[in-house]
Amino acid sequence: MVVHFDLDAFYAAVAQRDDPALRGKPVAIAGASRRSVVLTASYEARPYGVRSAIPLYRALEACPGLIVVPPDFPAYRAASETVFAIFADGTLAVEGLSLDEAFVAIADDDLDSAARWAAGVRDRIKRETGLTASAGVANGKMVAKIASDSCKPDGLAVVPPGTEAAYLAPMPAGRLWGIGPKTIKRLEGTGIETIGDIAALDDARAFALFGRWGRELRDLARGIDGRAVDGSRERKSISTEETFEYDVRDEGRVIELLRAQATELSEDLRKRALRGHTIGIKVKRADFTVLGRQTHLNVAIDDAGSIFAASVHCWKRSALAGSAIRLLGTRVADLVEGEAPELSLFTN
Repeated sequence: MVVHFDLDAFYAAVAQRDDPALRGKPVAIAGASRRSVVLTASYEARPYGVRSAIPLYRALEACPGLIVVPPDFPAYRAASETVFAIFADGTLAVEGLSLDEAFVAIADDDLDSAARWAAGVRDRIKRETGLTASAGVANGKMVAKIASDSCKPDGLAVVPPGTEAAYLAPMPAGRLWGIGPKTIKRLEGTGIETIGDIAALDDARAFALFGRWGRELRDLARGIDGRAVDGSRERKSISTEETFEYDVRDEGRVIELLRAQATELSEDLRKRALRGHTIGIKVKRADFTVLGRQTHLNVAIDDAGSIFAASVHCWKRSALAGSAIRLLGTRVADLVEGEAPELSLFTN
């Protein structure tokens, strides 16, 4: 059986847990810039239309009493590590999707036993972290995730084997993996509105609507999902970025931010005993166009000085000095474990 766990309003819940004055209040986690976006909103804020990814100024307009709290990533990582240790206790595999979300494979194929196990994990998360998690139990990953989404917050949903197609059928087509906003728009006027409509397609129509992906999509709509929980997935990169309150043209300020980001990434890498071979930057210009540059190192690094030197190297290659910039980020990729040897030269 597969269980999908998702911590409820994770960032906001951590803030409310750590500051009793925030409990029961509409809270948004966001930076201080007027261009910031909401990372997470508490459930008290959501009736006002406050959701993740909306601009902070719109959230404040929608909910004048909104309390804005800056993100605290060390606290999120600490809570996440505790929760993932609970997931791993006696299970077959854990496939983390983010700090607050994972698929877990368990050996017990009995539905009632699996449901009891999931309920026990939820109780343990609450006891050990003070946070709540929603969970979906099913035979496949997609149905388990949809089930956990459907019972938030703090719920447990179980989909018995053999009922997957009936469970999915009335749901909007957009709930299905692989059906995004662009596909939904393309489906307008075709008569395809629900997952059940996709499940009912014959081969020819499935191909006409979705191409080679059609049969696989139809199988998913019927609840057929043979993908295993992949416990071998590793974090491939870490990154950090900042959106400026006002467009920046001063190269000195860009360089100083790259230095600060290098320090932040170095601390994260060393905490996790990781090093990276590839350093890259992301730059969003005032016209919203995005440019990236990266360099690959002969040896993997974790120290702030080397990350900074590599990111400045990337910045110089971008030829953007003097351009108006609204966002700047640094990324370390091609991660490996272990202590770093002496740094060699860039290879490109």
